[in-house]
Amino acid sequence: MAAADLVPLLRELVAVDSTSTRPNAPMIDVLERRLSAGGFRCERQRYVDDAGVEKQNLLARLGGDGLPELSLVGHSDCVPFDAKWAEALTLTERDGKLFGRGSCDTKSFIACAVISAERAKSHLKKPLQLIFTADEELGCVGAKKLLEAGIGKTKRAIIGEPTSLRPIRANKGYCLAEIEVEGKEGHSAYPDTGASAIFRAARLLTKLEKYANGPLRAETHPDFQPGFGTVNVGMASGGKAKNVIPGQMKLTLEWRPLPGQHTDMVLKAVEALIAECVAEEPAFRATVKPLRMDRGYDTALDADVVQFLAKQSGKSPDTVSFGTEGPQLSAMGAVPVVFGAGDITVAHQTGEYVPVAELHRAQEILEAAVLHFCG
Repeated sequence: MAAADLVPLLRELVAVDSTSTRPNAPMIDVLERRLSAGGFRCERQRYVDDAGVEKQNLLARLGGDGLPELSLVGHSDCVPFDAKWAEALTLTERDGKLFGRGSCDTKSFIACAVISAERAKSHLKKPLQLIFTADEELGCVGAKKLLEAGIGKTKRAIIGEPTSLRPIRANKGYCLAEIEVEGKEGHSAYPDTGASAIFRAARLLTKLEKYANGPLRAETHPDFQPGFGTVNVGMASGGKAKNVIPGQMKLTLEWRPLPGQHTDMVLKAVEALIAECVAEEPAFRATVKPLRMDRGYDTALDADVVQFLAKQSGKSPDTVSFGTEGPQLSAMGAVPVVFGAGDITVAHQTGEYVPVAELHRAQEILEAAVLHFCG
């Protein structure tokens, strides 16, 4: 039987502007108020982000002490939305779809988790935990804060992301670094008076491209598409004017290692390539500053929580190349799997939506999971 209060709860959550740059306390307030009224023991973990904004993680438990058999984990923050999108904070149903920021990624999962826990709570014999994190969209910061503090541990974790109801048992890591290439400014009419940082960066990038298309592809994982680690230079900036030899060039480098690969593998390769450039031109100067070093996770195909979701959804387990909170939950000792209603390809855009039928089916599956592992 469909949960009548599922869509109203999602509507209430969507109405809260939980853009990552804002405090997420209003969202956490809504969730804690409801869960506390339902008998859950709630705890907040507070921290201040790099911009000086207070953020909060919420943990809610029911069903006794001890390590939870299962945790349902969803991130409370959303990406920004276009001010012209009139229905961004007003859940709107049309053509069997529910539109609004977060309707897909991932307030739908949070609503499903809350309703599922409420409906199953009278049957619980083992502890259940709900975890709602901050700043997933900014680098899984909230989940990392839980990991650092050693709180939120659990045996199994179902992590909410739009997967079209397919259980995702593994994802690649996500790493980010800034490369700064130095040159020497001068008048462009007299090139020998300076050294172009952009030309130097081009030589380094040529070597990096060869590495990315060669040695990096040597190690593969059959369950990923593409089945190798990837590299991307997504941003490049440098120079002051068209007639000035550029003295500096900055490159933003990201790479996605396979589960099991060291996160610093590409970092070390870049440092070796810089050394090659120095050998070819002794005056060559470049530095690499790592910004984010998140590993992947790889849950066994035969893990009970993976197989349960596969049987319930009728969809075979898969992997994804984008990042999730799976690695943090894995590092906390959990067996993680990512799952939820909605399609990741419609997230992060104007017109984000979740299909109504899929939303209700996700809630039914999560309720069944709670009863199976904690009932």
